[in-house]
Amino acid sequence: MSELQDKYRKQVIPAMREKFGYKNDLAAPKIEKVVVNTGIGKSLKDQKIQDEIAKDLALITGQKPTPRPAKKAIATFKTRKGMIVGLAVNLRGQRMYDFLERLINTALPRSRDFRGLKGKSIDKNGNLTIGIKEQIIFPEISAESARNIFGLEICVKTTAETREEGVELLRLLGFPIK
Repeated sequence: MSELQDKYRKQVIPAMREKFGYKNDLAAPKIEKVVVNTGIGKSLKDQKIQDEIAKDLALITGQKPTPRPAKKAIATFKTRKGMIVGLAVNLRGQRMYDFLERLINTALPRSRDFRGLKGKSIDKNGNLTIGIKEQIIFPEISAESARNIFGLEICVKTTAETREEGVELLRLLGFPIK
């Protein structure tokens, strides 16, 4: 069991029950899944770059990414229906907690000019969406060996019913929210 999972069970659930008056532990909101995705962008035709991006994403998340095809053809972007335009990873269970622990404790503090996550990045259902400009903030990727720098989007899906519940859950878990 990871430290984050242990913290959730021993500290977050009792604090949430006290603040919101839940009758039992299962009524308290929890993190359901984490989705990490990236767009391939300029490297649509270069298979070698796509493989490097997939390898880096697999290193970061600990799970092989699934390719995301285009839903329709867009001439301006030079894409056709079915062409691979992105990669995504859905994390649940132990891998999710391990990833979130690395994100909170090492990756976010390593990002340039980081002063905390904006409160606007949490939607009305308590889900958090973070945009990361460079994948090299993760300790698994060495900055010297990374030839292609790409951005990521991380979406943390919670079972919270309101924004206030979601903000409190994420704050108690250790997310640096302003």
